[in-house]
Amino acid sequence: MRLDSGFQGFNKAYPCAKLFLPTKKPRGGQLTKIHKFRNTQQARKRVVAEHSIGGLKRYRILSDRLRMHNLEQFDTALEVCAGLWNFCLTH
Repeated sequence: MRLDSGFQGFNKAYPCAKLFLPTKKPRGGQLTKIHKFRNTQQARKRVVAEHSIGGLKRYRILSDRLRMHNLEQFDTALEVCAGLWNFCLTH
């Protein structure tokens, strides 16, 4: 999972998950160039997923509170929205 620095305690709750967390700057110190480079690479990969989620939320059926109890209908709505978003990106 690619997480941002707001999820620092997440690895304690889920020790079996493979996490990619950015390296925090030590107090009173600086990050090395290697750590800065790794943080930048992780952020570039994470932003793609964040933009995809943001694109899906443009369809209000996914961003508003749904009161449907049938998960199959929700899965269908999610698939349709993902297809529409992919179509939007390719055309």
